[in-house]
Amino acid sequence: MSETIGLVGMGLMGQAFIKNLHERQFKVQGFDVDPARMDQLAAAGGTPKDTPADAAKGVDVLIASLPTSDIAREVIFGNSGIAEGAKDGLYVLDTTTARPEDSERTFAELKERGIHYMDAAVSGTSTMAEAGDLVVIAGGEAEDFEACRRYFDGFSRAAYHMGPAGSGARTKLIINLILAGNRLALAEGMVLGEKAGLEANNLLEVLKDGACASKTMTDKGPKMIEADYSKQGQVKVSLKDSRLMMDMGQKLGAPVMMIQVYSQLMQAALEKGYAEKDTVAFYEIMRGMAGLEEREGIDDVPFGKG
Repeated sequence: MSETIGLVGMGLMGQAFIKNLHERQFKVQGFDVDPARMDQLAAAGGTPKDTPADAAKGVDVLIASLPTSDIAREVIFGNSGIAEGAKDGLYVLDTTTARPEDSERTFAELKERGIHYMDAAVSGTSTMAEAGDLVVIAGGEAEDFEACRRYFDGFSRAAYHMGPAGSGARTKLIINLILAGNRLALAEGMVLGEKAGLEANNLLEVLKDGACASKTMTDKGPKMIEADYSKQGQVKVSLKDSRLMMDMGQKLGAPVMMIQVYSQLMQAALEKGYAEKDTVAFYEIMRGMAGLEEREGIDDVPFGKG
């Protein structure tokens, strides 16, 4: 008999979780504030529930996939929240890219209620998530991590235990910081190449085959060239994450110089109307700084595709 897993938050990442969990013979009962997401769950063979508390009832594990740790805490501890519906011993796997201190606090408060909590952040875009190509980086107790391995296997290709509560959130911010650097460097190089009169696709192929090659070039290079900002991530989320990285660096006394520049570009992209576009929509901001024509505004019609 298939085991049922609870899920709260069924956006791009949550929908990918549903697909992969079903393929691995898990059933899913879930909740989202967006009725369209609930309809998608039902269409995929899952069971929509009326509240986060209902999504937590009768299951051994619940996955939370939410925009911020503030929202995650409200969903966990608020009225009709996860904690209200949880049975003793429930495992809560929180994949939210969170403020590490919030993860530590949530862990401690849920432990007092007999609920196991892991800040189980995931690394990868929603497209990678749909393909099951995610990596889980988890913070929490080692025995909880081992107990949840088979659940991680349900929606990822690898899972790593990084240490006590908060360690998963900290690792995710470091991953995203380095990823932001890769995207910023690629955008800067591609704009410079365009100003130099180099053919963009040819330049990208050389970069992918050179010493500077990165996965970012494969995943995001074509999107920059084609002004295809259909979302795999979102500018507004990347801006939020960049601020968490700067906060982490400030608290620990570590330099975070690059991410300050990146965060300013994300802010400019958001103000320009790209809030819900893919993260690399900031490429148009950089093109504008170079005196090049902006190819896409908030009307969703890329240059040359209208």
